[in-house]
Amino acid sequence: MATLEGKTLFISGASRGIGKAIALRAARDGANIVIAAKTDTPHPKLPGTIHTAAEEIVAAGGHALPVVVDIRKDELIEAAVAKAVETFGGIDILVNNASAISLTDTPSTPMKRYDLMNQVNTRGTYACTKYCLPQLEKASNPHILTLSPPLNMDPKWFRGNLAYAIAKYGMSMCVLGHAAEFEKRGIAVNALWPRTAIDTAAIRNVILGDEGAKRCRTVDIMADAAHLILTRDSREATGNFYIDDEVLQEAGITDLDKYKVDPDADLMGDFFID
Repeated sequence: MATLEGKTLFISGASRGIGKAIALRAARDGANIVIAAKTDTPHPKLPGTIHTAAEEIVAAGGHALPVVVDIRKDELIEAAVAKAVETFGGIDILVNNASAISLTDTPSTPMKRYDLMNQVNTRGTYACTKYCLPQLEKASNPHILTLSPPLNMDPKWFRGNLAYAIAKYGMSMCVLGHAAEFEKRGIAVNALWPRTAIDTAAIRNVILGDEGAKRCRTVDIMADAAHLILTRDSREATGNFYIDDEVLQEAGITDLDKYKVDPDADLMGDFFID
């Protein structure tokens, strides 16, 4: 079975949610995880810090390097990369997971929030890729996986949440461009997006509430799909916009009910997926 044993993953926003789930799945293989996230002390609304995530990663069988990183600040990314090289000897995989969200229309979106989403989502993805690139070029099977949707120009995905759509599609444009740019270097660049809403603390506490979260799938479906992607040959799997359940089904995993938060609830589709 394909494994991430001994691989070093640099994961932005890995202190909670999907990023942490991907980290824990890799940790079960014995991987090294660089937890590049902002939360050093407990958040008033969202559980988990880089330190609690590190404890869980070690308990799962991996090795953890918690580093405080605001991916809007280049010097912090560069310092985290340097620390990763010092600690683990390099970086094999970059997971661009960190993202900011505000589902608001134009009159309701403060420009400060617009700037935050574009700086974290699009610029942060671009910057993490740029600064991890020299290490990825040295890796034997290098991957960049970005949690962003397929590019879908239907106006319905822009109406009512234009600022978020711009920022999220900016991440997808990084995938499109970097896949073409790095193909000859043997670096796989792909996107992964969920078919349905995913039950994270941010989605449950800020957007859907407990009742809405029953219509979600768990973070494990994204973690399992990411693992399948990241263990593929980087020279044979690049430039793809993967959907989580399709990745699993292609691998022969057809029983997806185990990923439902509530086995009896109808699933809620995610943004940007028709």
